[in-house]
Amino acid sequence: MLRNYIKIAVRSLLKHKLYSGINVFGLALGMACALLIGLWVRDELSYDRFWSNAKNIYFVRFQSEYQGEIYTNFVTPGPLQEAIANDVPEVDAVTKTDWGRDYLVKVGDRKAKEFGHFATSAFFDVFDMTALQGNPKTALAQTNQIVVSRKLAEKFFPDGQALGKTLQLDNDKFYVVGAVVDNLPTASTIQFDWIVNWKVQEQDWQTKWGNNSFMTYARLNPNTTQAQAEASMKLLYKRHAPKEHSENVAMLQPLTDLHLYRDYKNGKPVGGRIEYVRIFSVVALFILLVACINFMNLATARSAIRAKEVGVRKVVGALRSSLIGQFMSESILTSLLAIILSLVLVRMALPTFNTLFDKQLTLSLTEPMLWQLVAGLVLITGFVSGSYPALFLSGLQPIRILKGRLQAGSGPALFRRTLVVFQFGLSMFLIIGMLTVSRQMRFFRTHNLGLDRENVISIPLEGELASDKKLDVVRRAVSQLPSISSVSTANMLPIDIQSTSGDLVWPGKEPGMETSVSTMSVGNDFVKTMNIKLVAGRDFRADSPADSSNYLINEATAKLMGMRDPVGKEVTFWYGKGRIVGLMKDFHINSLHQAINPLILTYTPRNTSYLLIKTHPGQTQQALTELEQLTKSFNPNYPFTYHFLDEDYEKLYRSEQQVQELVNYFGILAVLISCLGLFGLAAFTAEQRTKEIGVRKVLGASVASIVGLLSTDFLKLVLIAMVLASPLAWMALDKWLNSFVYRDTLPWWIFAFAALIAVVVALATVSYQSIRAALVNPVKSLRSE
Repeated sequence: MLRNYIKIAVRSLLKHKLYSGINVFGLALGMACALLIGLWVRDELSYDRFWSNAKNIYFVRFQSEYQGEIYTNFVTPGPLQEAIANDVPEVDAVTKTDWGRDYLVKVGDRKAKEFGHFATSAFFDVFDMTALQGNPKTALAQTNQIVVSRKLAEKFFPDGQALGKTLQLDNDKFYVVGAVVDNLPTASTIQFDWIVNWKVQEQDWQTKWGNNSFMTYARLNPNTTQAQAEASMKLLYKRHAPKEHSENVAMLQPLTDLHLYRDYKNGKPVGGRIEYVRIFSVVALFILLVACINFMNLATARSAIRAKEVGVRKVVGALRSSLIGQFMSESILTSLLAIILSLVLVRMALPTFNTLFDKQLTLSLTEPMLWQLVAGLVLITGFVSGSYPALFLSGLQPIRILKGRLQAGSGPALFRRTLVVFQFGLSMFLIIGMLTVSRQMRFFRTHNLGLDRENVISIPLEGELASDKKLDVVRRAVSQLPSISSVSTANMLPIDIQSTSGDLVWPGKEPGMETSVSTMSVGNDFVKTMNIKLVAGRDFRADSPADSSNYLINEATAKLMGMRDPVGKEVTFWYGKGRIVGLMKDFHINSLHQAINPLILTYTPRNTSYLLIKTHPGQTQQALTELEQLTKSFNPNYPFTYHFLDEDYEKLYRSEQQVQELVNYFGILAVLISCLGLFGLAAFTAEQRTKEIGVRKVLGASVASIVGLLSTDFLKLVLIAMVLASPLAWMALDKWLNSFVYRDTLPWWIFAFAALIAVVVALATVSYQSIRAALVNPVKSLRSE
């Protein structure tokens, strides 16, 4: 029987090539989209699950209360690691790392920038990595040894034997390779090619409880719960931190959640990358539904053609179950052909997809999970697409069919119209999403940040450029270049300040008041270089030695301290008592997801990591040429490295850019799939109404009136889809926009423009078949009568 089903299914597909082609290609596009997004989602959900002890590893945060709201901090103070190690028996091992940085690695004539971390000696107790050479635990315990990845070892030691060899790090530091570990997979939140003992770069400010700049990780003992460990950690700040920080509370986040749930609100995880996983998954489901609807629409519309076949089969004794099996087998065969085509499409699209979304996804035909996904798609789309046609056709009464009375009321026609409305409703949703996301991305690019990001170049201070002896000389030489407007230094980029402190004290501060102030170390002329507006006071000056204990603050800090005229007031911060010499107008120090935080700047040019260089408009290329020559003369061992600040700003919204690209590409595909279905439905409608059109032409109907007649019904459905989809789209997109503290509006014209696009596309799709039908000679249409 199954063989018979397949044979009939193949004959049916070959007999009606146009409709079969539309079904197969439409389903293939939908399946290809679902496969691509499925690969992406699986990769996102797999982050940090490869660790053998992943369920016991936690990322340490701390929470503080400010103005009645709980803030959860991503970075922690340096002393927290030691306090956890000594006071929390549920923790088996704990380590901390810096943010990581690219340093020049040199072995003989080979040299290249490689990314790595400074970490405490328990790093490999927390993270159980595969050792290829040596013992990483004992190597990291030594301040003169370095642990490297297999990739770095193979790159700098062609024979692969790196153990015991010496390499040069950051131009002036030499380390012996104490161990080689296997490369980390891309689905890891921690990435490195080298790790060095923390003590090598430890400074006094890193031992303060108020300086939050480090990432801390803990591994719990087996059979210990997160709740038990957090209960022991509850009083850590009260025991060890100064009074002004004693109300903070350390907490744990599972490492496997870190990639997906980075955002917290009032102490609870509220989202992060998981939001985009959900969005991508919904988009995949939408597109797959749109493709399935095409199949269902065309199959039910063509029921009259298959009706006599059903009637004859029933008369000769076919059971309804066997008829359902026949039509479901046709549907599954169509899905099988579609999945084969979709695999080809995915293989072709993967390189571009990986480039767009910064992934390294592969389509391995030997992977069991891929075939499970393929089988699932075939069965789901086959059953969803073929369910209604199979049930409808198998339920027809043979006596009515054979007497020529097939009409079964308005049910099938209403069902088809409902499917078209649903299909174009989903397409409308994605079109509105395309326009809204694009508008918000434009808002990011044009929003006034309160500082200049155009024509600003950042150059990392490394090698000789970072030496105390040459830094001032380099700065003066850069400032004298004809293409340069101004130059300053900073320890981080001013558009993404992650370091915070609770050490700010001012006269009248309430005892026990918790504060969280962003902080950055800068050199002189910082305000001038970044073109930040000064409300009062002045910038730091190189000829003012007293500025080493003075401070610049923003308006948010003045508001925090309750000072209307803070310039000249004395405060206490990292470097002791000092005066506020300048009040800056608020500027954005993070992405627009976050409100502007209180900010305090310290004048510590020796503790900076970047040269910030403002070029004259239109002279950027000349500036780069001059800067390359200059930096090479001071720092010949290092390649010339630079970044544009506006490009670094764009990177803050990489997730949003990926959403924009996804919605754009897959939105267009959804519309294309919808149009394929509409094209097939219009072709079938025109075919069924051939004689009606012939009669109308004989009676004097014009081509335009016939085209209008055939098109109006479809356009009505598109307009209904617009009315139904618009409020749903508004609610979903307004919620997405509300994830940004600073957002664009959601104007009415976006919905009108989306509707116009849908109407024009639908009209263009239907018109071809309508015009073709209207131009047929009525003599041919009525010949059989």
